[in-house]
Amino acid sequence: MARRRKGRAIDGIVLLDKPLGFSSNDALQKVRGIFNAAKAGHTGALDPLATGMLPICLGEATKFSQFLLDADKTYSVTATLGVRTATSDADGDIVETKPVQCNETQIRQACLAFLGKSKQVPSMFSALKYQGKPLYFYARQGIEVPREARDINIFSLTVDRIQGNEVDMTVHCSKGTYIRSLVDDIGQNLDCGAFVSRLHRSRVTDYPVDQVVTLETLQAMRDVINESGNDLLENASFVSLDSLLLPMDSAVKTLSKVELDDTSAGYFGNGNPVFCQQALELAFDAQVRVYANGQFMGVGFVDDNQKVAPKRIVVRN
Repeated sequence: MARRRKGRAIDGIVLLDKPLGFSSNDALQKVRGIFNAAKAGHTGALDPLATGMLPICLGEATKFSQFLLDADKTYSVTATLGVRTATSDADGDIVETKPVQCNETQIRQACLAFLGKSKQVPSMFSALKYQGKPLYFYARQGIEVPREARDINIFSLTVDRIQGNEVDMTVHCSKGTYIRSLVDDIGQNLDCGAFVSRLHRSRVTDYPVDQVVTLETLQAMRDVINESGNDLLENASFVSLDSLLLPMDSAVKTLSKVELDDTSAGYFGNGNPVFCQQALELAFDAQVRVYANGQFMGVGFVDDNQKVAPKRIVVRN
């Protein structure tokens, strides 16, 4: 018999303002505990030295976290010129120092040269896997492993401030873009080196920035629940916290929407492909968000029979 998870079966997405010094997993576990959630997952790691928006999925929303991993993101970053570090950020050992002999025009040109589509070699200190282990596992042992350059897209990049050897930028980029690698590449092009001394993720896709919440706020709300003496497994005790959650289908709102009738919804919910008039207008293998009577049922795809086949199904208690 399967072991029952401890905690509440609560579904939704909370937009956390990850604090400095916390790993993404540290923040995830803290939020999971505050909500007393049975299940939780984050949607793209932020380094401990980075702050900002970290969507955390609770319950059934974890099934759709990959869509936010694949979403475009916006960062505010400070690059410090003249120093190169092993990790391309302030946490790494200094490996090279050079005088900064470039002027403001050259700095702006070097930054803006990365606009648009390009190839980027991921940092050895990233969580990408090689032979089943993250790259940083090898990097910490001083082992260099082969890494393929990946397609990235810098949709926009603005240079907001140049003062001394510091350069502030705002970068809107595609999935798979490593800001540390971008800054390191800029520094190499300027022939002086550079590292990330500040990094803040300001946006994930088009999630509302005014709904980002801090750990301190969440903990204060949980403290009120604790002080009330209510049974922690009662959802009624968590009304104020749960009101902060965004619906789980917000993670997939860029997908085309299809509506199923009751009969088709029953088959779909049991794992079967179903006919849907809207799917006839979509390309083979296109992913769709599926609803029945206005309720989100999950994500499907258009199969080779032009039916909607299940990919991720929401299980409701």
